[in-house]
Amino acid sequence: MPTLQSNELDQALEYFDQTKKRVLGITSGLTDAQWHFKPTPDRWSIAQNLEHMVMVEDRVLGPVRELLAQAPPPPPGFDRALIDRIAIEKIPDRSRKATAPEFIHPGSQLTPPEALARLSQNYQRLAEYVTSTPDLREHIIESPPLRFVTDGAHTSMDGFQWALALAAHDERHVRQIAEVQAHADYPR
Repeated sequence: MPTLQSNELDQALEYFDQTKKRVLGITSGLTDAQWHFKPTPDRWSIAQNLEHMVMVEDRVLGPVRELLAQAPPPPPGFDRALIDRIAIEKIPDRSRKATAPEFIHPGSQLTPPEALARLSQNYQRLAEYVTSTPDLREHIIESPPLRFVTDGAHTSMDGFQWALALAAHDERHVRQIAEVQAHADYPR
């Protein structure tokens, strides 16, 4: 079975660090009005985006991680490099809008400082996961995000790809936060 290469690990850790810094940078110094501004009633505020990100991180670092540990191996011909690229390039792309499943909609359960603290903890957990799990490439499970961004052409990811997709998902929401901040009515 293939194992994670050191260059893959280095690139992933750099990507995680870069994404975390982008989240922290775009949310630094916000006022309460900025945190809670919604461009329209059906769009999420910055605080809601951040809470959603933490909810997804918790899910991937919990139940998804547990499912992966017991999942089957990838089929012969599974193109790891292609799925890695798709995760990093397509998941952050905001040209296609997605609707999150209800169970990961934000519910104002975390304050922005609590969410930022959890995000930092989750990035540490994510780095520990990829550095301490020797069989990240040996198991695959269904991936709704991958199915969405590839229109069903690809449907499963291995553990490493789930880790990349998690950071890519956060990058997607960094871009959504930038859209909120660019709105004409955003509090300055």
